[in-house]
Order: sequence, then structure tokens, then C-alpha cells
Amino acid sequence: MGAMITTIENIGKVSLSKILPLRGTLQFATRVFLNLFDRRTYNSASRMVFIYQFYFTSVQILPLFLFVAVIFGSLINGMAFQVVKNLGLSEYLGRLLMGFVVTELSPFVTVMLIALRSSSAINAEIAVMKVNRELNTLESFRIDLIHYLFIPRILNGMLSMVLLTSLFALVVLSIGLLISSLVFGTSVDAYIDTLLHSADVLDIVILLIKCATFGFFITLIPIRLGLNASQELTSIPIAVLNGMVKVFLAIVTIEVLSSIVRFI
Repeated sequence: MGAMITTIENIGKVSLSKILPLRGTLQFATRVFLNLFDRRTYNSASRMVFIYQFYFTSVQILPLFLFVAVIFGSLINGMAFQVVKNLGLSEYLGRLLMGFVVTELSPFVTVMLIALRSSSAINAEIAVMKVNRELNTLESFRIDLIHYLFIPRILNGMLSMVLLTSLFALVVLSIGLLISSLVFGTSVDAYIDTLLHSADVLDIVILLIKCATFGFFITLIPIRLGLNASQELTSIPIAVLNGMVKVFLAIVTIEVLSSIVRFI
């Protein structure tokens, strides 16, 4: 009986240790989300931070991003077109490209690249500022951290996700046009017409919402975990590691939820 009680207590402790951080993250997310609609957030200082963040996230990454898009686009299109040709299912080509490549593959590859590059950088940056007491200095000057530091980074994450996902999809579809013309002899007009007839407005809406949600959480979680760092330098790598693990868990969760919404 005593062993059972001890086991139940241990389960309860583990559950609380998981639930309480999640609750704190959701409360923090709610505060940040509400501040997105606060006009005071969008001052000249926050706009300048946003521009720097956007340049780092969306502009500097372009050579690597385009290279990855071309590689993935060539592989996926090559396999898809070969399967469609062998099975004689060319009428489903547009649905395959729009339903899988655009709505599933493009946001997933994009969010992984941004998470690996920008999320880890944001996590380390906030953790270093916490260790060096820079956050305390900003607060002592009555600078709102959410308005000045957090919102510009989160807005950048959301906008970058939408724009880079669109660019990735455009590159992949352009490669699809090239392969389609070589394999099936499809003209440009016929290819575009196939894509337009296969596009689903609901899928596009879900894609945009998913991209914005990805961008929101892959920047908010690193900020949250960076704030949890202690005053010791050794806490920085721990905060970054914990942040990246939770970022990938968030990515998987959002991907699963969006798939459920699409197919119910």
C-alpha cells in the first residue's frame, strides 16, 4: 500500500513538473499575443529591431534556403512525377503538388531551417542578456521588454515563415514545371491551369495560419526559455538545449493539429 502511494506521489510530481512550465508558457504566450494588438508596441525602436531581425532571418539565409529548396524540389518532383507516370495517374499530379508539396512539405522544411538557425540564436541571445543583467538594465530605464525585445522577434518569425514558405513553394513548383514539360510535355498554361484547379481555398487558409503559428511559437519558446536562464554562464547552453527540444515538440504538435483540421 505504501509503495503504491509513493508511486502515485511520484507520478503527481512528474505531472506537475511538466504542467506548470507549460502553463507558464501559455500565460506568457497570451500576454505577448495581446500585445501584438497594442499600438504602443509599434514605435521607432521596435521597428528598427524588427528590421534587423528580418534581415538576419529572411535575407541572410536566402542563399542556403534557395539551395535547399532546389535540392528538395528536384528530389520530390522527380520522385512524384516518376510515380505518377508509372501508375498512369497524371490527372492527380496537381493535387499531389498542391496538397502535399505546397501545404505540407514547404512549411515543414522552412520551419526546420528557421528553427535551427534563428530559434537557437534568439534563445542564446536572450539567455546571454539575462546572465549579463542587460534585461534588468532595460527594465530600470522603464523599457517594456515585450514591446522592445519580444514582439519584433515574434512578428519577424511569423512574417518570415509566411514569406519563406511561399518562396519555397514557388521554387518547387517552378522545378515541377520544368520536369513536367520534360516528362509529360506539359505547356506552361496547362501546368498553371492544373495547379489552379487543384488549389483548395481552405488548404491555403490553413497553410497561412499554420505558418503564422509556427513563426509565433518558434520565436516565443526560445525567448521564454532564455528568460528562465539563471545568472550563471553555464545556464546558457542548458537554456538553449531545453529551448530547442521544446521548439521541435511544438513543431510536431502544430503539424499534427493542422493535419487533423485538414482531414476531419
